Amino acid sequence: MDYYYLHKYPFLRLIIPWIAGVFCGDYFFDAQTEASGYIVLFLFLLLLTFGFYFQQRYSLRWCFGVSFLGLCFVGGWIGVTTQLEKTVYQFPKTEDAYRIVLTDNPEAKEKTFLCRATLVERHDSTATVAVARQAILYLAKDSLSARLKSGDELLVAARISPPANQGNFDEFDYARYLLRKGISGTGYIVSGKWELLSSKELTTFRSIADSHREKVLALYRDLGFETDELAVLSALTIGDKAELSDSIVESYSVSGASHILALSGLHIGLLYALLFFVIRFPGRWGKAGLALRSVVILLLLWCFAFFTGFSPSVIRSVSMVTLLAVASVIGRKNLSINTLAATAFLMLLCNPVWLFDVGFQLSFLAVAAILYFQPVIYNLVKVKRRVSKYVWGIMSVSIAAQLGTAPLVILYFSRFSTHFLLTNLVVIPLVSLILYTSVAMLLLTPFPFIQSGVAWVVNLFLTVLNSFIRWVEHLPYASMDGIWLHKSEVCLIYLAFILLYISWNNRRKIVYARSLLISLSCLLLLSTVHVWLYSADRPQQSLVFYNVRGCPAVHGIAADGHSWLAYSDNETGQERLHRTASNYWNHHHLYPPTELKGDYKDASFQATNQLFFFGDSRVCMVTDDRWKAQRATSPLRINYLYLCKGCNESLKELTKLFTPTYVLLDTSLSEYRRKSLAAECRQLGLLFISLPEEGSVRFLL
Repeated sequence: MDYYYLHKYPFLRLIIPWIAGVFCGDYFFDAQTEASGYIVLFLFLLLLTFGFYFQQRYSLRWCFGVSFLGLCFVGGWIGVTTQLEKTVYQFPKTEDAYRIVLTDNPEAKEKTFLCRATLVERHDSTATVAVARQAILYLAKDSLSARLKSGDELLVAARISPPANQGNFDEFDYARYLLRKGISGTGYIVSGKWELLSSKELTTFRSIADSHREKVLALYRDLGFETDELAVLSALTIGDKAELSDSIVESYSVSGASHILALSGLHIGLLYALLFFVIRFPGRWGKAGLALRSVVILLLLWCFAFFTGFSPSVIRSVSMVTLLAVASVIGRKNLSINTLAATAFLMLLCNPVWLFDVGFQLSFLAVAAILYFQPVIYNLVKVKRRVSKYVWGIMSVSIAAQLGTAPLVILYFSRFSTHFLLTNLVVIPLVSLILYTSVAMLLLTPFPFIQSGVAWVVNLFLTVLNSFIRWVEHLPYASMDGIWLHKSEVCLIYLAFILLYISWNNRRKIVYARSLLISLSCLLLLSTVHVWLYSADRPQQSLVFYNVRGCPAVHGIAADGHSWLAYSDNETGQERLHRTASNYWNHHHLYPPTELKGDYKDASFQATNQLFFFGDSRVCMVTDDRWKAQRATSPLRINYLYLCKGCNESLKELTKLFTPTYVLLDTSLSEYRRKSLAAECRQLGLLFISLPEEGSVRFLL
């Protein structure tokens, strides 16, 4: 990439330092740091940039570029820091009364209702303090909480605290995720500790859009759509994923069609093509007619974006269409990397934390890869027939998009779908038919009889789509799971793609040999780094205890990658543990663990009456009163005494049976019980570890 290239695409020069500033501002964010210093630096760089811009000396032209890059970098840093600072709030560590307003309808969970709410004010013993922050609250399920809805104003008594992670190895950073989403706190509200003050309809843009989506969903149900067909139709047309079951999401993920369920460029492009075809008559009126048609189409597309809740992928797609429409009206070049960079810059200027949205990253990388790699891939094979060109066109776009997104998909989801070409060849035409017939179905609302017939056709298309997706899911080797890539490897992969593309473009120039050598050197570096990291991540013989509420378990890991995951006899929360620990297992290249419940014995691991023997270590998990009536002439020496919910005995009694090196206090214990046991440990001189405070722990054997 040379200077001419950067001058050719000026927005690329803006977006690179801006992204770097946003990333660094988020990474080094500290709520205690004052933003005034960054603002002073920004103003200084702004003055410096203006000074160099009007400088007549040609030899100092580089100074303007450097100061301008610094200005963009600091601008991105300030933007993300300011946004995160608006979210941070110092909550008291005690239970207080809060006046809140529900901003969404409560979402039913297993034992609670998840409520997104605005914390209006806090009441304590001395004063009423304005809060004005967003929070996620969990209300205990009962007949009263089931009646709550968006717009209800409540007075609640709860201990609300900033989002916190559980401290497990390689876990998803949920606390930072919520911070970027503008969520300042989370809390649990027990039954009887809240009161309904008033109930009213919210009039925000989001609530209006939600209301219209609910009406469309109700229409879909009235037309006979249900289960997975209703869920997929809702996701495709109005961006509502609430109806999607875990099984259908997994099916689309394995088959490589997850992008279909997220409104993005494909859906906006199909909608734009439909509107362009329907509103074609103003194009006969010359430039004024073309401009009028573009304005009407863009207004309809932005209405659709509002209707779907302004998700980042939809905003990206509609923004790009907007820029392209403006460019076509004024006679400029159509879609280019500069248009893509301009869209990203404008979006990150409005909301810097969108940079960390997975959908934002994947959508921009997919479009960039299509812009660069699709023409190269398409020209590798010469096709003449019209049908062949159509098929190869879809395949080349799919391959290019997969090249652009696969490293990031593997980084986030540890999965690669091997049959993506087959999936897209069938799914893209089907989705086009579903979208177009769905639009016709909605327009035919005044004619119920005809609408019912069209609804039957849409339902048939959806059934065929879901059946095909499930068929692909069950093909041999449909996906490669458990792949682990480090962030450094992903960066090197994208760097290698860029260098190889530059080498390909320079293949007829004198610099081809140098470009190819640099590309191959990058690939060699990538291979070296991968081998080194793989070796560093190899499993070691160890015992791991996870901090997962409601699922105490002992994980014995052997050096060859095999492992044994022993639960308590009455454990039911294995799925929660799998979600939490899967990244750690993938990171260290473990085979799927042998899951145990009850007694077990093989050459490496033994479980007897919740006593576990692995290597030279002994673990006793206490989850009930089975040891209460037991007596021993001398205590059994063990390495770890693991106390969980259901342990009602005192440590003094347990130490008559066991002599532990460490006492582990599980997160399933109540806070009061945990503090009581910790005090006993101090009194008896026992070393102890509290998992809720320390997170997961690993003992190398």
